[in-house]
Amino acid sequence: MTAVESIQKRLFALQDLKYRDFQAKLTPGVEKEKMIGVRTPELRKLAKELKGTNEAAAFLKVLPHEYYDENNLHGFLLSELKDFDETIAAADAFLPYVDNWATCDLLSPKAFKKHLPELWDKIPDWLASGETFTVRFGIEMLMSFYLDAAFCPEVNERVAAVKSEAYYVNMMIAWHFATALAKQWDETISYLTERRLDKWTHNKTIQKAVESYRITDEEKAYLRTLKI
Repeated sequence: MTAVESIQKRLFALQDLKYRDFQAKLTPGVEKEKMIGVRTPELRKLAKELKGTNEAAAFLKVLPHEYYDENNLHGFLLSELKDFDETIAAADAFLPYVDNWATCDLLSPKAFKKHLPELWDKIPDWLASGETFTVRFGIEMLMSFYLDAAFCPEVNERVAAVKSEAYYVNMMIAWHFATALAKQWDETISYLTERRLDKWTHNKTIQKAVESYRITDEEKAYLRTLKI
């Protein structure tokens, strides 16, 4: 039995058909027949069990996968890799097969945290890819790693420079700027006052920021005056 066959067998043993039907409604673009129906905590647990094993290494080399749940497990295993260069290579191999927001957004590579300068140099490749979920991932990495101590004005500039017709890209742009308002208000508010984002993303940024508990009531009141 190959590593893929072994892991598929374990995934089907964790199948929850009601959860599959529920998840299918939340994940446009993924056929229900391609979903096994494994709950996220179970996937995380399995990834922890497989981490560092030869079986996991073999599984990560086999692309594309047959099932949505395999892709999510792949994402969790990728996020557990320790070597930066190995993680970048694995991400570049995997991202072309990411076809939905849920798989994209669960990617959170631990190896990136200690290599922010190298990651900074890599992110433009993802932003320029033209692939919806690769671009979304690139923006997510900026939002995740560069809005705190590593922040500089170019972080917001990079995100604002992304132009796309894709809903899932523009939603991530809005998510980034809403988060940036919470963490770097003074460096971010001008993107709204100067209307540097397209109308939809501008208003979605305000909506998400107003919904955030990290934005003060005074800031929320001001943001509401900026709707266009």
